[in-house]
Amino acid sequence: MSTLDTVVSVSKFSLIKEYIGECIKRFADNRAFTLKDEYNGETNYRHITYHAFGKQVREFGSGLLKLGLAGKRVAIIAANCYEWILSYTAVLCGVGVAVPLDKELTENEILLSLKRSKADAIVFDEKHAELMYRLAEDNDMGINTFISTKKLREDVLSVNDVTEMGTLFLKTDTSFDSYYPNPDDVATIIFTSGTTSSSKAVMLSNRNIAANLYDLMSTERVFTDDRNLVFLPLHHTFGSTGLLFFLCSGACNMFCDGLRHVQKNLKEYKITTFVCVPLLLEAMYRNIMKNIEKRGKLKTIKLALKASNGLRKLRIDARRKFFKPIIDELGGAIRFIISGASAISREVAKGFNDMGILTVQGYGLTETAPVLAAENEHNMRLGSVGKAMPSVEISIETPNEDGIGEIAAKGPNIMLGYYEMPEETEAVLKDGKFYTGDLGRIDKDGFLYITGRKKNVIVLKSGKNVYPEELEEIVSKLPYVSEVMVYAKKREDNSVIAVKIVYAKDYFKQKHPDADESAIYAIVKEDITKINDTLPAYKHIKAITVQTTPMIKTTTAKIKRHEEIKSENDN
Repeated sequence: MSTLDTVVSVSKFSLIKEYIGECIKRFADNRAFTLKDEYNGETNYRHITYHAFGKQVREFGSGLLKLGLAGKRVAIIAANCYEWILSYTAVLCGVGVAVPLDKELTENEILLSLKRSKADAIVFDEKHAELMYRLAEDNDMGINTFISTKKLREDVLSVNDVTEMGTLFLKTDTSFDSYYPNPDDVATIIFTSGTTSSSKAVMLSNRNIAANLYDLMSTERVFTDDRNLVFLPLHHTFGSTGLLFFLCSGACNMFCDGLRHVQKNLKEYKITTFVCVPLLLEAMYRNIMKNIEKRGKLKTIKLALKASNGLRKLRIDARRKFFKPIIDELGGAIRFIISGASAISREVAKGFNDMGILTVQGYGLTETAPVLAAENEHNMRLGSVGKAMPSVEISIETPNEDGIGEIAAKGPNIMLGYYEMPEETEAVLKDGKFYTGDLGRIDKDGFLYITGRKKNVIVLKSGKNVYPEELEEIVSKLPYVSEVMVYAKKREDNSVIAVKIVYAKDYFKQKHPDADESAIYAIVKEDITKINDTLPAYKHIKAITVQTTPMIKTTTAKIKRHEEIKSENDN
């Protein structure tokens, strides 16, 4: 399989510390971050240069060493913020192992994550403060250090407190500067989904992430005057590696205020580039087209597209002039968008590119740090996820007559394994390759197409992964459930989590003898609502089918998911 063309010449390192060190030297006086502070109704902007960021990483990391955290595991649970990336970078550059946690986890999931990862310390935000205070008072999990992103209580350390501590510590101890981790030691432990006992904790090394940084920096063109909107959750590998990619490329980074504020932030910061999920891009595109239609400009836009495409055949690119009013709606400066996590609509990808906004997509997993394949300005093909990254070899294992088989990958970005799950690790790391569990094909030019999921994982357009078995295990505990299947149900141009339940008639005859079909459905719906209340919002079951007819099964009594799901989605 041919690999993605490189467009930028960059240095190749095996440590994140080396990449961060180089970008601090190269872009010392450039802005690394623009932060927004709101107080008493007033908005103020702070600018942090690369030099200042490097200094704070060094000081905060030294503070963590002063606290005795050398070689220890530091969990981070917070909304996207400067303190998140400062903590993560410092830990990876000279302290120990970072353990990013999803800020949307339930309390039980947080506790289980901390226990399973054997975290020694945690950085947390205000949303999680009460839980952390309780843990600090009665801690039986070995967490001895609690650090809040902002100062919340006098008796609890904040990131600023630790940074000040590190400033003093550096006067007599420069061990943070001299410490260079083994590139192949564990650098971060990342949970793939929620944290039931069956979820997996991925171990990534410095080399894994550094290899992916090199691939991204050499294949995607980012400029030092680019302004990047940090949108994806940083606990997501695509979010954290993506931000490191923009940092190491010399761009300035701003944090999104939230999904509802994306368009406002694009204008506010004159954003030129960002990484996102298809859900956001498709919503933006629909909104643009709706506004065009409202203004009666649809015919004009179609004529402009025809003229623009004609000029491009003559190597005259006037897209950004033709579609300036639309680009202005998106802040006026947007030029480059990277989409990942799931497939983007062909119409939307083509639409943005036709308007002069380079829109590419990629493919990868947490286990691959994360990008395996991507498009760039020279390698684009509708429907594909691009070509293999320069350091990656992708193969299709046991392909069928259509060339479709399981996608396997080999390269320096492949994980070390699943933490304390040797059997699960052996199941996916075989013969020097990582078996993704996804199905795909590669065309004659080396473009990769994802055709389905070998595993049953449901990938929402928000980028979240939902494992059906996890929810099925919970639903199956309801006393009347004899069969259950959780799946993604098509709803307009999106998908929702749905459940199909075969219930035992005898149970309702005994417990609810007067219940008809609608009453039975109401009882089931109430129970599912109670289950939803114990789960993060993205795992909520939003469609329910109840029946007494058994589902289609194999000879070994396994539900034929494909046939059942097709039947449900066709109805």
